[in-house]
Amino acid sequence: MELPLLACVDVDYRGEAAVAAAILFLDWSTADPLAEHVVAVEHVAPYRPGAFYERELPCILAVLARSRWPIATVVVDGHVWLGEGVPGLGAHLHAALGGQTPVVGVAKSPYHGAPAVTLLRGDSTRPLYVTAVGVELAIAADNIRRMHGPHRLPTLLKRVDRLCRDG
Repeated sequence: MELPLLACVDVDYRGEAAVAAAILFLDWSTADPLAEHVVAVEHVAPYRPGAFYERELPCILAVLARSRWPIATVVVDGHVWLGEGVPGLGAHLHAALGGQTPVVGVAKSPYHGAPAVTLLRGDSTRPLYVTAVGVELAIAADNIRRMHGPHRLPTLLKRVDRLCRDG
């Protein structure tokens, strides 16, 4: 029997191309991934305010498709919701995954109107903004709080950012 894994994903843009990365891990508190995947995407949609998902979603789906294991929850760099009932990247990803896989958004900046929990980690005075779909928001925020690392950004979120930048 295969255990469903947790995944952190991120995308780095290079003109009309991008590199997407995913880190798969078993437990919220671990510092060590079970697998890392990197995918180069040759053509991405242009940036449109309020429609960022059009650019990022295909990249995330491409890198998640590399996993040979089922994914229990995906953590994205960004917001799940842009307002009450207004889907952001995370909500669009949740729908693209068939509405069965919870998605947690972790953003470094607030989005006016987004229903987010502010979360302080480590000794940082700057919060993270956590949004979620498919899991209770309080549980999602607690899971992000429990992630490994003494600083504002959890270790694996920093690692997936570096992975796509270096890819």
